[in-house]
Amino acid sequence: MPTSSNEQRLTTVERRASGALAAVFGLRMLGLFLIMPVMAIYGKAYADYTPLLVGLAIGAYGLTQALLQIPMGILSDRIGRRPVIVGGLLVFIAGSLVAAYAETLTGVVVGRALQGMGAIAAAILALAADVTRDEQRPKVMAMIGMCIGLAFTLALILGPSLGPHIGLSGLFVFTAISAAFGLVVFLVAVPNVDVRAARGDLVPNKEAFGAILRHPQLLRLNVGVFVLHCMLTAFFVVLPLQLMQGGLASEQHAWLYLPTLIASFALMIPMIIIAERRRKQPLFFRIAIVLVLVAVALLGLDDVSWLIYTFAIVVFFIGFNFLEASLPAALTRFAPAGRKGSASGIYATFQFAGAFVGGALGGALMQYSGINGVVGFSIILLVCWLLLSFGMKAPPEWQNVSYKLRALSAAEADTVINALTGATGVEEVRWMENEQVVYLKAHKTDYNEQEVTTLLTSYQAKA
Repeated sequence: MPTSSNEQRLTTVERRASGALAAVFGLRMLGLFLIMPVMAIYGKAYADYTPLLVGLAIGAYGLTQALLQIPMGILSDRIGRRPVIVGGLLVFIAGSLVAAYAETLTGVVVGRALQGMGAIAAAILALAADVTRDEQRPKVMAMIGMCIGLAFTLALILGPSLGPHIGLSGLFVFTAISAAFGLVVFLVAVPNVDVRAARGDLVPNKEAFGAILRHPQLLRLNVGVFVLHCMLTAFFVVLPLQLMQGGLASEQHAWLYLPTLIASFALMIPMIIIAERRRKQPLFFRIAIVLVLVAVALLGLDDVSWLIYTFAIVVFFIGFNFLEASLPAALTRFAPAGRKGSASGIYATFQFAGAFVGGALGGALMQYSGINGVVGFSIILLVCWLLLSFGMKAPPEWQNVSYKLRALSAAEADTVINALTGATGVEEVRWMENEQVVYLKAHKTDYNEQEVTTLLTSYQAKA
């Protein structure tokens, strides 16, 4: 008989894999974020310094990431997640070293662009979906989101602290080392998982890719992550100046972010739990968007204490972190079988494009229209997203079951998996070789348990 996989806790493999993937993502982003608060300062040391080159050095990474997320996501559907992630981390390390030893700011731009070519976000999100059950996925995405948020906060503290001692070159070397450590963690801690979709070839075709782009729910999620990361970068264009105007010295800003982020996590987690248990995801999406909107509006206030802006930071990150965790979780549930890598690639492209547009446009608006221009633009964008969100639906529900099998050879496992993908109502099959367990993701209404049990019995499977 099958064993239920609907328990509320993560399995050992899920905890191990999701923790490792979150760590890899966090370590890689920590190195990237370290550069952001100091690039404009230390970029002046290069002989070819211009503000334009500084802007390109900051934006080149996001631009190449946006351009390559879809191809890398498709590639992960075709050749597997692990080769794409390992190769992407190696490219990222190479780009970090190019930037570290560049003698010109132009060389730094080239290094940053090369860093962005190691575009693995889509493959990591897809792999996180591969190794976790459907109902546990929001927890895993929350872990990844929290690691990214913590990396961002630590970078705001460590970047300005390490910069005077090791310089921009040293920070890029630190970035390479952190990515190398992430590579080791990935190779050691993330298990091999064989995932098969019940329908369709893993090699995308034009029709399938177009269907993902036009999918109404996926489109809402893609637009949402674009707006969300546009808001993040625009938010930090305005925030430091407002904190200083409110009476908080610039050297104290770094120590403000960590406790406010922790507070936002503590308030965000119950939102995720309630939304999942009550299947009220669209409602809580809208609540989170409103929270971000309120925070942005508070930043537009003049002549108020920095404590008001601190409150705005907490409110912003409650909404931001909820959406950062929930958007990719919903994405992997709505994505067609066998297309999570492609769907994640499109999603990551919108994400990085949003960050690039938010920083560039936020800076331009700040220069020509001041803080009110940035805040006004952000409010308009968030209101449009809020209206679009009213067409969102709760992610589909799946039945997750698992079967303990006897020790199988690679050929036997391949035969069993291929047979299971054709069973009635089975959407996806995951084979955990180290556990000798096969996990099935199936439609609640269509799944034929007797058919699967009979099939496995014929292969001498142990129930």
